[in-house]
Amino acid sequence: MLLLASASPARRRLLEQAQIPHQVRVSGVDEDQIQHPDPAQLVQLLAEAKALAVQRTLAQSAERNPLITAVLGCDSVLAFEGEVFGKPVDANEAVERWQRMRGRWAELHTGHCLLPASLALSKNGAAAEMQRTCVTTRVLFANLTDAEVKAYVASGEPLQCAGGFALEGRGGCCVEQLDGCYSNVIGLSLPLLRRWLALS
Repeated sequence: MLLLASASPARRRLLEQAQIPHQVRVSGVDEDQIQHPDPAQLVQLLAEAKALAVQRTLAQSAERNPLITAVLGCDSVLAFEGEVFGKPVDANEAVERWQRMRGRWAELHTGHCLLPASLALSKNGAAAEMQRTCVTTRVLFANLTDAEVKAYVASGEPLQCAGGFALEGRGGCCVEQLDGCYSNVIGLSLPLLRRWLALS
């Protein structure tokens, strides 16, 4: 069984739809403390921090579930014109971003980190048997009118998502084309996870 180190309902739904047995435990990692200029590296560091934090709670728990075999951490950001977009802070920022992004391409980066439930450490203190990578999907946004942008932001959905859109929700109508993994845009790459779980 997989332990998902994420509060994201979208990631949980992906695992449910793929019928991957899992539980959820939120990491509590302060994401603002982790910085990197490269968005692909940033999401990998965040995913690793989340997975390690949750794995440590497993090690310290006296009631550990023996069915849990691995911990998965994930984090996503949208990169547009060299700028990293997490969740918009408010509706005004969401509208401003959409007015910039409409009709243009951006890159959705999702970091993934898979750790065995029983974590071993190498001689230098790094996690042994850790699998960590970033999956990137290019996203072409629809050329929305100002009225369409404001209506979408008013729905509240953009304020809950990295990049200000949810492909699996109303935002699916606002995306013209994807180049890469579909599920990665929602929160995690199911093809990558399948390969990793087959090796673990």
